[in-house]
Amino acid sequence: MTTKPYDIDTLGVRAGVHRSPLGEHAEALFLTSSFVFESAAQAAARFAGEDDGFVYSRYTNPTVQMFEERLAALEGAECAVATSSGMAAILGCVMGLMKAGEHIAASRRLFGATVQQINNLLGKFGIHLYGVPGQEPWQFGIEVTYVPLDDAAAWAAAARPNTRLFFVESPSNPLMEIADIGAIAAIAHAAGALLVVDNCFCSPAIQRPIELGADIVVHSATKYLDGQGRVMGGAVVGRRKVVFDPLTTFLRNAGATLSPFNAWVVLKGLETLKIRMDAQSAAALSLATWLEAHPRVKRVHYPGLASHPQHALAMRQQRTGGAIVSFEVDGGRDAAWRVVDNCQLVSITANLGDTKSTITHPASTTHGRLKPEVRAAAGIVEGLLRVSVGLESVADLQSDLARGLDGK
Repeated sequence: MTTKPYDIDTLGVRAGVHRSPLGEHAEALFLTSSFVFESAAQAAARFAGEDDGFVYSRYTNPTVQMFEERLAALEGAECAVATSSGMAAILGCVMGLMKAGEHIAASRRLFGATVQQINNLLGKFGIHLYGVPGQEPWQFGIEVTYVPLDDAAAWAAAARPNTRLFFVESPSNPLMEIADIGAIAAIAHAAGALLVVDNCFCSPAIQRPIELGADIVVHSATKYLDGQGRVMGGAVVGRRKVVFDPLTTFLRNAGATLSPFNAWVVLKGLETLKIRMDAQSAAALSLATWLEAHPRVKRVHYPGLASHPQHALAMRQQRTGGAIVSFEVDGGRDAAWRVVDNCQLVSITANLGDTKSTITHPASTTHGRLKPEVRAAAGIVEGLLRVSVGLESVADLQSDLARGLDGK
């Protein structure tokens, strides 16, 4: 698969396949915690990293490796390191790539759990080491500057001598704002930092951030990569010298490991990624167009619409507008909850990327733990709803949402 630039349709089905001596056609599921060595010398070499064979499924497993290689191929990257969830992937970037006292420049438009992780777990949590020869007690604390996603001057001003990472989501969750990935990458590189892009909302079927200048891509494989809401998973993708050793060390020591079974499930999901994203994106555009014309809808956030303020940028970076539509209804929380509570087809759940359409009220769920002033600064208003468009009939989705919008 490395001798020809195959299309993404082909890579989703074929990349990363390693057959055992039995010659199985489907990807093999290796449910084993450990691997047997031929000798004590081979065991020592593998533990020392001098032999590339498998050691222990906490950080080396054949099924997980197949998922990593397929995702890397889809993203146009050298390697990927799989994790137990998308949040573990973000944590791995910080814990694996940063040192105490370093700095992150992050977009203000981030998923609520990402903000909570950065602020509470990493920014405030102290790790004190005692009793280690020659080691003074120290605290793993990081500084974070939150930057308007679309303000290049603010990104440049946020850079410091100790800035290690720039971190963005594009499109952002849930307002679907678009980062100019190339421009932010240039600013990050001028500052000696790495650009990390959360590509969860697009997947490589729609956007490939590394081709646009990003150094690292993170994924929640729970979402579109699986595509059917079955398992948890995550991944960090990028250049081998940047990603592989630090993230593998993180997994080896922290244990935030993707299980072989979950890796196998997501591998099967990747086979239909392109087909699903094309169909769901087309349905999302139709739904967004309908919502934009509805008298009870104040605003629709969807980059595939010409009315989106960053539509031109989105269409330069993405193949489609994606499959997430957010919209604001008149009447604040009461009106938004009425839409949610009247849904009989669309699932009321915070997950996204499923073949089944889902709806959530971000201000009280995914971003509910943020302080009100933080939500307000991020644009998470009480009337905002987020719909992850699945594979149902668009007409049926419209009828389901109309029940609450029309007050029936």
